[in-house]
Amino acid sequence: MLLQDRTAIVYGAGGPIGGAAARAFAREGARVVLAGRTRAALDPVAAAIDAAGGTAEVAEVDALDEAAVDALAGGVAARHGRLDVSFNAIGVGDVQQPLLEISAEDFVQPVATAVRTQFLTTRAAVRHMIPQRSGVILMFGGGGPQTQPGLGGFKVALDAMEGVRRQWACEAGPYGVRVVTMVTGGVPESIPDGYGPKEEIAASITGATLLGRVATLADVGDVAAFVASDRARTMTSATVNISCGAIVDH
Repeated sequence: MLLQDRTAIVYGAGGPIGGAAARAFAREGARVVLAGRTRAALDPVAAAIDAAGGTAEVAEVDALDEAAVDALAGGVAARHGRLDVSFNAIGVGDVQQPLLEISAEDFVQPVATAVRTQFLTTRAAVRHMIPQRSGVILMFGGGGPQTQPGLGGFKVALDAMEGVRRQWACEAGPYGVRVVTMVTGGVPESIPDGYGPKEEIAASITGATLLGRVATLADVGDVAAFVASDRARTMTSATVNISCGAIVDH
């Protein structure tokens, strides 16, 4: 197993992306801590992991709460003797409107949320990864040179996350800690029922790819588990692009 005897925290584990990664981590042998604001969303993920023979814990934590994030990472490291993977897949609560129409508050909000939560969760984990001289920080969502109209502050938030990743990779790298961002260009399976014209959105995501297909939740989990494992030990300060060509690398 790729992650045998590793310990991972997944923030936003109640969502489709975080849940997919958590299930893949557990399948590959990791002890997984499912973190999120709503226990009702986390419990089904924990039940699925347990039913498959994995190990999962549930923690109600707001990733924007500095004290709570620090306490969670410290508690996990104390209980299990190590913290190997921290994966942040929380939503940033973006409002998508043209820049001429969006309010300043709505524009700034996803940028502030993305930067603060990625900083807090990474710092909390790195503090415990430094003594063991190893660890993986995995961020979900990142930029690319292109954009499209009407995204408000969302694309800016993704670009800001890339800057956070580069800075942490630079400062944590000497201690053996790797920092990687995953980008997908959109996963239609993750679009909730009743969210706008779901089929049109899915078709748009597929149409933007070069392969005529999109990443699935299973793809997200498989790639996340690989990046978190020692098989990707040479990979840091990098973006792992599984957008099927929809996002052009820098």
